[in-house]
Amino acid sequence: MERAQDRSAEQAAERYEDPAPDRYDDRPPGGPPLGDYGDYGDRAAGWPARRPAEPGTDLELLVHGVGGTTPEKMLGDPRTVRVSGDDTAAVFRRAEDVEDTGEAEEAGSAPAGRDPRGGPVREAYVWCNLTSGDGSRALWLLLLPFMVVNLAHWMRPAAPGRPRTVRLYGLLVRLTALTLTVLLVAAVCEVALDLVAWQCASAPACVRRHSWLGFLAPAAPGAPAGAGGWWSAPGRRLALAAAVPTALTGLLWYLSHRTWRAYESHRPLSPDPDPDADADAAERDADADVTEPDTDARPDPRGSALARPGFWYGRRLVARLRAAHTAAGLLTVAAAVTVPAARFDRRPGGAAALDVLGWALLAALAAGAVAVVWVVCRRGRSERRLDRRLDRHLVRRLKLGALALLLLALLYAGWSRPGWQSAGRLPGAGAFGLLMLAQGLVIVVLAVVARILYRRRPDPRTGMRGLGGPAVALLACALGGVISGGVAQRVADWLDGTRALLAGPPALLTWQASVIPPLIAVLLLLAAALAVRTARLARAERARVRREYPGEPEDPPRTRAIAHARAMATLTDSVPLVVAVLTATTLLLGAVALAGAAATGKTPDGAADRTPHLVRAVAETSQALGSWLVGLGFVLFVTWGRRAYKDASARRTIGILWDVGTFWPRAAHPFAPPCYAERAVPDLTWRMVTWTRRTGGRLVLSGHSQGSVLAAAAAWQLPPSVRTRVALLTYGSPLERLYGRWFPAHFGPPALAALHRDIACWRNLYRRTDPIGGPVRIPAGTAPEVDHEPLPDPLAYGRTLDHPLPAPILGHSDYPSDPAFSRERARLLTRLLPGLPAQRPDPVRSDPS
Repeated sequence: MERAQDRSAEQAAERYEDPAPDRYDDRPPGGPPLGDYGDYGDRAAGWPARRPAEPGTDLELLVHGVGGTTPEKMLGDPRTVRVSGDDTAAVFRRAEDVEDTGEAEEAGSAPAGRDPRGGPVREAYVWCNLTSGDGSRALWLLLLPFMVVNLAHWMRPAAPGRPRTVRLYGLLVRLTALTLTVLLVAAVCEVALDLVAWQCASAPACVRRHSWLGFLAPAAPGAPAGAGGWWSAPGRRLALAAAVPTALTGLLWYLSHRTWRAYESHRPLSPDPDPDADADAAERDADADVTEPDTDARPDPRGSALARPGFWYGRRLVARLRAAHTAAGLLTVAAAVTVPAARFDRRPGGAAALDVLGWALLAALAAGAVAVVWVVCRRGRSERRLDRRLDRHLVRRLKLGALALLLLALLYAGWSRPGWQSAGRLPGAGAFGLLMLAQGLVIVVLAVVARILYRRRPDPRTGMRGLGGPAVALLACALGGVISGGVAQRVADWLDGTRALLAGPPALLTWQASVIPPLIAVLLLLAAALAVRTARLARAERARVRREYPGEPEDPPRTRAIAHARAMATLTDSVPLVVAVLTATTLLLGAVALAGAAATGKTPDGAADRTPHLVRAVAETSQALGSWLVGLGFVLFVTWGRRAYKDASARRTIGILWDVGTFWPRAAHPFAPPCYAERAVPDLTWRMVTWTRRTGGRLVLSGHSQGSVLAAAAAWQLPPSVRTRVALLTYGSPLERLYGRWFPAHFGPPALAALHRDIACWRNLYRRTDPIGGPVRIPAGTAPEVDHEPLPDPLAYGRTLDHPLPAPILGHSDYPSDPAFSRERARLLTRLLPGLPAQRPDPVRSDPS
């Protein structure tokens, strides 16, 4: 049957003429005739005219999913040849396919033909090295909170017609991301400047425990003036310790700049015929302060913002945000050095010149902070065209200005001040409480804005009823706060094992680390509840399994295994519940920590000193356990990062996390791991456009798991005349189950329905045992249907003539092994080019297959 369909497809290709010009004619009014192949719009955009299709010119372009794989496994052949691309991402073919044509594609020609074994020629696009390539990817673990907050930008509800509200949503997320950068740098300042340089270096007993701090120790009481070393002055100790947070800020800038060159610098396919006109339009946008909500709020003719020319080219915004966040980090270090010195200079009898200089420096730091906030707030993403401009003067001056202020602060703090001694905690520790309060207020406002947007177009399948973005932003702030508090507490315990020598970190940081045990307890209870529900669902699923395999002899263990796999696959649909419980618990515990630290000014065990014995025991246990849990997590973090640096398999495991979290461009935080789709989507788009232009053939874009999301994004970027020759085959796809629910503005039902209308034909395969993939649920009335009925898994209940050995439960893997895969691929090829233009399948009619 499959061969018959292939022959009919070949015959259709030979008879093919221009496909339905009334649907895909993108000529300007009064333009010349469309021509034999509808390539007027493409020639105007700079693309070569399309050649007539040659018989048997079919291609299947495979895109793998999370975790990556090898081209040998994707193509089922140990002999593969790279035909395009580089060591980071490339397209491969079987060596036999390249040898049969007698040419390779490095010179730019694309060999065509049909696989001698039947079916189209297959190519594999391998992109796993974008997320798990060399050992430097291990450093991306440092950027986890930044990645999480960046996701919040893309999780807003769909709300066309509300540009001001959408603009406010993006602005609030960018401000939240800015506070995370300040929190991280402030936490490092707390460890290096406060605990080490200010507290431990001034305590003789602590210096004796850590001899490497001896050169920072002040003179002993009663010693003659000048007995201490040059670095013993408090201001100079702070200036020296400031090298640590400054180096961290420089490292974050370096990582962002390096990945910016490797990812955002790759220009996507552009239909803009006039670069000068593009530059003029960008100038107008800059003068008018055009931001991404202006484009998001307008109804997109192709259903999703992912279809816009500039969506996968965010280098201008990343450059602006990188400069702003780098300046914010440097200004935070400068403030941590300046405030203690200025506070000392304000004492009665202090040097008037230093006092004036301190006030002037604090005013300059405040002006710098205002400039940073202005840069973050002023501009978002510009997606309507490829914005090739860079704000070079702004980017350069902002960073250099912040660096100049930091150098002035170091000189100011290092100036000689007789009688200045460090005691207690470093002045300015209350900034952590203000920062946490500001984060909470911003996220509350963000939740209100998200709810307003959701009510504009409510969808019951949207994650957390539109509150997914604020919830994720809150978790990012909580993650940053817990890491900061836990690391500070562990360093304090290491410096002062007796807990009697040092004042320790600010009480709020200790409170934040102490909330980890109760949070884990709530998650354990939730996990137990989900386990009970899954067990009940598995028992109920056994009857359905038996009905689906009639006539088979009863095998209770086999039935239980299949039912258990299906029940476990439903846990993915419980993610909104888990995130909701985690967010509510985090918000409550965070409020308790902030209130407890502000009301008592003591650590949890100190605040519970005069409470009943049970309360005191719980406080002491939570504080100690929280500190050790963070310490254990930090050790595991370093160990995992070190292993990932040396072991490619471990690096690939970490890459799975980035595969999901870094699909989206860096729109909120420039220090987040880079968006691999800004390289992968242009790669796929260029490959499909150039291949169809040169051969005039038919192409099946075949995506598994996360690869199906990349495939959909690439299909949205195709010119209209190319989309008529491209079919989409997705399997194990999270397009609706994950992306549609959590990113409704870009993958919601209207967007997926528009993609179905735009692409020539689309088919989606899934299994009930798949924990990731599922149906795409195209709304009713958009026939032909996209979703295939659930594929059987396993293929056979017991031993049969076709399956003499027990068939495995495949779940999320090995979709091509199912007979339906080849059958649906052949049908897609047949539907691409029917015999006569009048017989072209219309998206509002039933599926002719």
